[in-house]
Amino acid sequence: MSELRELAMSSKAWPFEEARRVLKRYEKAPPEKGYVLFETGYGPSGLPHIGTFGEVLRTTMIRHAFEQISDIPTRLICFSDDMDGMRKVPGNVPNQEMLREHLQKPLTAVPDPFGEFPSFGDHNNAMLRRFLDTFGFDYEFYSATEFYASGQFDEILLRAAERYDAIMKVMLKSLREERQQTYSIFLPLHPETGRVLYVPMKHVDAKDGTITFDDEDGREWTLPVTGGQVKLQWKPDFGARWAALGVDFEMYGKDHSTNTPIYDSICEILGVKAPEHFTYELFLDDKGQKISKSSGNGISIDEWLTYAATESLSYFMYQKPKTAKRLYFDVIPKAVDEYHQQLRAYPDQDLKSQLANPVYHIHGGDVPASDMVVSFAMLLNLASVAGAEDKAALWGFIRRYAPEAAPETHPQLDAAAGHAVRYYNDFVKPAKVFRLPDDKERAALEDLAQRLRDWDGGLEAEELQSVVFAVGKAHEFEPLRDWFKAIYEVLMGASQGPRFGGFIALYGVDETVALIEKGLAGELAGG
Repeated sequence: MSELRELAMSSKAWPFEEARRVLKRYEKAPPEKGYVLFETGYGPSGLPHIGTFGEVLRTTMIRHAFEQISDIPTRLICFSDDMDGMRKVPGNVPNQEMLREHLQKPLTAVPDPFGEFPSFGDHNNAMLRRFLDTFGFDYEFYSATEFYASGQFDEILLRAAERYDAIMKVMLKSLREERQQTYSIFLPLHPETGRVLYVPMKHVDAKDGTITFDDEDGREWTLPVTGGQVKLQWKPDFGARWAALGVDFEMYGKDHSTNTPIYDSICEILGVKAPEHFTYELFLDDKGQKISKSSGNGISIDEWLTYAATESLSYFMYQKPKTAKRLYFDVIPKAVDEYHQQLRAYPDQDLKSQLANPVYHIHGGDVPASDMVVSFAMLLNLASVAGAEDKAALWGFIRRYAPEAAPETHPQLDAAAGHAVRYYNDFVKPAKVFRLPDDKERAALEDLAQRLRDWDGGLEAEELQSVVFAVGKAHEFEPLRDWFKAIYEVLMGASQGPRFGGFIALYGVDETVALIEKGLAGELAGG
């Protein structure tokens, strides 16, 4: 056994822990189908969002971890439930009137309101695939409509008709009494209108594989459960799909977790071992409320990528997936800087530590070097005091601080400079509140300015930080944190920031003296 595999088999990193659970399924014999199947599901009633990204990314991390500990081939399927009936017209699409005429039809039977694809379902599927391809995910796409119509689901649907009573028993236990009266696991597609019908069954014929029901007008119909004429309700569909495909692993949000016993039972009634699952916590907004697609109270993937690179979002998604986390704009700078700290640490770590490092999982083991010679937090402070409107203004300072750096040779830093200017103007600038120093702070700032005027030690960040420390101690700030807080509140309009010595090295000694003079004169606080 290679050293990597041996260490991966005991690594505490959660992708390896999950991968080992999947491998345990096949400790006695390899899968008959010849591969291990990972699946992610997608409801294509709207556009892909940040949760879609997180689900596919995390599943991909577990898949890669599995490939490090086993030689069994793997597949990842992204399954679109595009046969669902359109229950309401989305508010953010054109041709609302036209769409209203097609309510309750499967999304793949609803015309595309944008006029670009054969159906609305096809349009949303194309958006999903484009979205996943943008991030370079390795997956196979499955459409529920195609899955039902092509016959791939027929065997399991016939088995569901055969074991109808057992599946209904599981489902009825989970429903309110009034719903129990009309519930059926089968949803027929009306032969004339094409609408998905939510009607009770009069008869399920296991031998013929048919269902008999009355439509809304009281007319009786008999349809085969096969060939895409009937679909399953979403909870039975979940378990039946696992059975039909032989899914080994699927993750989903905590909001699904109460249904897990239902999904598992149905899969097992249909004669197939239920997959391993992983329930992740949902994201919270800035007020600690659950993020919802419909209320738009979170942060979209496009918004994140306006202010930071994809890898920082991947880093955020890697962190503690079983803990509810605030997903709002203020988490972005920290995610960027922590991601690059981990990148910088990676080359000097031993293999065990590398396997526990988030960047190993973010990059599938092929970890790049960081070229961020200046932190994102520092770039934000630089944008702040320089009043930067574009990244070119920041590069003037960066070049002096790190002469070897250039946009062409440091693409991560160049992108981050652009992101920092945008983030500063949209979030930092509107929230800045400067104040005047009190007498003790004024004396300390005057002392710091004088020591910097006399400084002839170059631009070493640590040496400059020692000067700032020495001033705080000389003026008896207790705790010393209050001194740094004063510096940031008086000079930058914020109560915290990165190490001030590093800031002086980047911004320049003379420029920092001028900034202190402005702060002391009340020019920054508007006095």
